[in-house]
Amino acid sequence: MTISAGHPDPTPVSRKTTADGTRYWVWGNVDSATTVVAVHGFRGDHHGLLPIVARMPGARVVTPDLPGFGESAPLYHGPHDVANYACWLSDFVADPEVTGSARLVIMGHSFGSVISAAAVADGLRPDKLILINPIAAPALEGPRGFLSRIAVGYYRIGAALPAALGEPLLGSRLIVRGVSEVMATTDDRELRAWIHDQHHRYFSGYASRQVVVEAFQASVSDDVGEYAEKLIMPTLLIGGDRDDIVPVAAQRRLAEQLPNGRLVVLSPVGHLVHYEQPEAAALWINEFLGICG
Repeated sequence: MTISAGHPDPTPVSRKTTADGTRYWVWGNVDSATTVVAVHGFRGDHHGLLPIVARMPGARVVTPDLPGFGESAPLYHGPHDVANYACWLSDFVADPEVTGSARLVIMGHSFGSVISAAAVADGLRPDKLILINPIAAPALEGPRGFLSRIAVGYYRIGAALPAALGEPLLGSRLIVRGVSEVMATTDDRELRAWIHDQHHRYFSGYASRQVVVEAFQASVSDDVGEYAEKLIMPTLLIGGDRDDIVPVAAQRRLAEQLPNGRLVVLSPVGHLVHYEQPEAAALWINEFLGICG
């Protein structure tokens, strides 16, 4: 598995599948006292967080593919909404094969930050919480809210069309490239090309049209702020100063709502901290966890 574009090539310690069909990978130091469960964002899979994971050798890191994405089976007990994803996450980390007896840290990126926060609000109790590019405010109200509303229409049309038309529309490489162009903020041509390649490789690995439409609706319906008062454990927020989905002002408001929160704003980067600034993100994460990078 090659990360490329200047990123290290991590090697998984193991790859496993839970009884409900969730595929996950284990990385880093299997003897570490800290297990970090990393929850990726909408439409991607575990590959997205590997540039950060590769820089966390002192921790034992578990990277699942969200149900219905990558190599994981869809949820079997209801729609792919925030509540059911939060329930899945709590069940996933309750598996001793996943976390063992180590202290548990949950790390979520973008939509993964909402899933993580919802699970904590529903009773999951990690030792610490890390939210990267957290959805700190409703996506439809951000600086590019109009693009989010266009996306709502796109997914609705993709769901309503006959399968022969709707499925190619939702998996369109042209659409994926357009989204990638909008989200990438780096001026480094090599890095930008690599980001586009990552999105083309992993942005359409979903189980069905129903899964991706349900998950999209979930991704624009909830935000971390709804759960802020229940996130009582030490919480690290890592944002980008050029994030058009969640502006810095919203990130700061979220940090102020958290009982035990800290915000780090990286620069210059937008909503793709995990691709554009993984070194800086990992540095702050390792310090937050008290582990060697």
